[in-house]
Amino acid sequence: MKIDFYFPPQPVSAAPAAALRARELGFDGFFTAETAHDPFLPLAAAAIAQPDLDLGTAISVAFPRSPMVMAQTAWDLAGLTNGRFILGLGTQVKAHIVRRFGMEWTNAAGRLRDYIGALRAVWASFQTGEPLRYRSEHYTLSLLTPFFAPEPMEWADIPVAIAGVGPGLSRLAGEVCDGFHVHPFHTVRYLDEVVVPNVAAGAVAAGRSPQHVDLISTVFVVTGRDEAEMQRTRESVRAQIAFYASTPSYRVVLDVHGWDFGDELNALSRRGAWQEMAALVPDEVLDEVAVVAPVDEVGSAIKARYGDRLARVGYYTPPGGVSLSDGELSGIVADTR
Repeated sequence: MKIDFYFPPQPVSAAPAAALRARELGFDGFFTAETAHDPFLPLAAAAIAQPDLDLGTAISVAFPRSPMVMAQTAWDLAGLTNGRFILGLGTQVKAHIVRRFGMEWTNAAGRLRDYIGALRAVWASFQTGEPLRYRSEHYTLSLLTPFFAPEPMEWADIPVAIAGVGPGLSRLAGEVCDGFHVHPFHTVRYLDEVVVPNVAAGAVAAGRSPQHVDLISTVFVVTGRDEAEMQRTRESVRAQIAFYASTPSYRVVLDVHGWDFGDELNALSRRGAWQEMAALVPDEVLDEVAVVAPVDEVGSAIKARYGDRLARVGYYTPPGGVSLSDGELSGIVADTR
């Protein structure tokens, strides 16, 4: 299991120092997300500062970018990192695609399947010089003159991982992807009963081995050096769980356990009653979702829970938790490994 550093929403200028620190602390990878900043520019800066890290997006939003634009960006990052780049894609939800990005919303799973097919068609044309010919329900690509094609390279087989919640995207990952980003709002039971079987079903249907699909995730951690710090972190994580559980898209996690507070959380969120939501998340739910352990036991607790389930793991730390020293963090990394 590889241990990854997740770069927080910060300007690109902060990425080089963060990458150097991540490597010094023992992390294997450096991942960015598409939130307040572009997810690709920090990776380029990090790659130059620290070329020994795996680098990836977790995630970049696919649909606002044409497959050609995404293919070119990924190609350049794969070359810059000597093949250590992992392209993580997500669909986002309809409201963001339509109202934030100003794009049309269509069937997400089907469009993402076509998108990945288009990416690989472009990369194949880059590598071989063969004419670009890709036609699907959502994308048609048929023009790539030599002037616009980059040089072939050693690392043309770029890994693609997608993010999702529920059976459909899990199966799609099994069919056509190299990895699946499991949302941090998950439980071991959800992994074992929903994600793993559906990834396997998708892989088998496509004539692939499920072993070719890496499961990747960040995990909620409740930790501290004493009971007061543990409690502060517990309430921070509880509030974050309430936020995710209020969203219908994540209801599948609740359904696996028979937890019935999702509708009430959703109603509170619609009223903007954020302060009231956390109280609806009982301790038993928090303990199922988060790893709860003192600082000096966090790494071994993560390893015990996920060591045979995840190929890559990172730490999800909501605001309001405990700040760890570099020594403590490096110890957690070493114990997780």
